Amino acid sequence: MTLRLYNTATRKKEVFHPIEEGRVGIYVCGVTVYDLCHMGHARSTIVFDVLTRYLRARGFRVTYVRNFTDVDDKIIERARVSGRDVDGLAKEFIDAFYEDMGALGVLKADVEPRATGHIDGMIHMIKTLLDRHHAYVSGTDVYFSVTSFKEYGSLSGRKLDDMRAGSRIAVDEKKRHPMDFVLWKGAKDGEPQWPSPWGPGRPGWHLECSVMSSRYLGTTFDIHGGGRDLLFPHHENERAQSICANGGGFARFWVHNGFVTVESEKMSKSLGNFLTIRDALKDYHPETLRLFLISRQYRGPLDFSREDVLGLQSGLVRIYRTIQRLEEAAGPEQGRDEVPEAFLQGDFREDSLAAGFIRMMDDDLNTSGAIGLVFDKIREMNRTMDGFRGRPDGQALAALREDRRHLDLVGRVLGLFQDRPQPFFERLAETSSDIDESRIQALIQERSRARSEKDWARSDQIRDRLKEMGVILQDGPDGTTWRLDV
Repeated sequence: MTLRLYNTATRKKEVFHPIEEGRVGIYVCGVTVYDLCHMGHARSTIVFDVLTRYLRARGFRVTYVRNFTDVDDKIIERARVSGRDVDGLAKEFIDAFYEDMGALGVLKADVEPRATGHIDGMIHMIKTLLDRHHAYVSGTDVYFSVTSFKEYGSLSGRKLDDMRAGSRIAVDEKKRHPMDFVLWKGAKDGEPQWPSPWGPGRPGWHLECSVMSSRYLGTTFDIHGGGRDLLFPHHENERAQSICANGGGFARFWVHNGFVTVESEKMSKSLGNFLTIRDALKDYHPETLRLFLISRQYRGPLDFSREDVLGLQSGLVRIYRTIQRLEEAAGPEQGRDEVPEAFLQGDFREDSLAAGFIRMMDDDLNTSGAIGLVFDKIREMNRTMDGFRGRPDGQALAALREDRRHLDLVGRVLGLFQDRPQPFFERLAETSSDIDESRIQALIQERSRARSEKDWARSDQIRDRLKEMGVILQDGPDGTTWRLDV
C-alpha cells in the first residue's frame, strides 16, 4: 500500500515518495500570534498533526517544522492599542497556542522557529534576489518583481495578466507591477526595526517562511502545508521568491486543508461567531472537538454546528462505553506503553481494523472513512459481547482484545481514544453543555410512547441507545428521570 496525497501544485492525487528514502521533511505555516487561536487554526494544526503521526507510524523519520509569525502589522497594531510591547504580546499568545493545542492533543513540532530569530537569513535572501534581478529597491522598501518569475501564479492557478486586469489593489507608486510584494519595509516610528543595507526596517510577511523552511529542511523538501486561505498570495509569493533565490523546486507537495465555517457562516468577529478554541473547550470535551475536526476529509469545507458536534460526541461516548464494557469482561488492556514507534508497519489481516485504516489513510488522508471503520468495528464488538451468555467465550475475548489493540493503534494516529473510560466520563460531566439535553428528552418521550403502545422492543432499543450516550434511566410513579453514568 502506498500513500497518495492531493498536490495543490498539480491539482491531482500523486503517489508520495520522499526525496530521501525513509525520511520526510514537512513545513507548515503556523499562526500569527496576535490573538487566541480559533477553530480554523485548530483544524489546520490537527490535520498536519495527524499527517505527521501517520507518517511516523508507517516508519518514516519525519522532521516537522511549524513556525510562529511574531512580527506583523496585526501584532504591532494590537500591541499599540493595548499598550504592550510587541515581543511580550507575541510570547503571551505563543503560550496560549501551546495551552489550547495541547488540550486538543496536538504534539509539538520538531522545530518551532520564530520569525524574529531569522532576520539575518531574510536579509541575505533579499540580497540574493536583488543580485539576481528578481527584486528592486524603491525608497526605503524592497519589492519582489513578479514579472521576473515566469511561473508566478502557477501554484494557485492564476495568470498575471488576469490579476493585473482584475486588481483592486490601490495604486502604489513604489511598485512596478500591482502584484509586486514587499520583501523589506522601511522603518516607521514606534515599530520594531532591524538594521539592513536598505536602512532600518523589518521583513515582509512572505519572506519568513522561505527562509525558515530552507534553514531547517533545505532548499527543496517534501511537503509544504497550510490552510487554503494561505494559497494566494502567501504560498504563491513564498514559492516564487524561494525558487528565484535558491533554485530547486522548493516544496514537492503542497497540501492545503479546507475552511471552517460556523453554522454555515464564515467566521467573523463582526458576525459574533468567531469561535476560539478556548471558548469551545468550555462547552465540549477536547476529544469531541478533535473528532469533529477530522470527521471530514481534510481538503473539503467543515461547518461547525452544535448538532453535528454533539452527534459525534454521542459516537465518542459509544466508543468509550464499548471499551469500558470490554474491560469489564476481559480486564484492562495490557502493554499500551510498549507500542513501537513505527507501529503500522508489518502485515495485518486484510479484514482487520488496522489494515482498513491504512487503506483509508493512504487515500489522501481519508480520516472520514477511517472514522467510519472505527464505528463499524465498535458495532461489531458490541454484537460479539451481546452474544455472551454467562462466562465469556475465550476465543471471542481474544478476538476482542485484538480489536481493542487495533483501536488503540488507530487512536494513536488520530489522537483519539487515549483516555481511560472513567476519566473520560468524569471530564465529560464537568459541563452540562457537553450533553444535548433536548435530544435526551426527545428520546425519553419517544420511549414513553413506545411503552404506552406496548412496543417493548422499541422501548428497550431506546434505553440501550441512551445508555450508549452515557444516560441511565430511572422509571418511577412520577415518570422517567435520567442521570449521567459516571
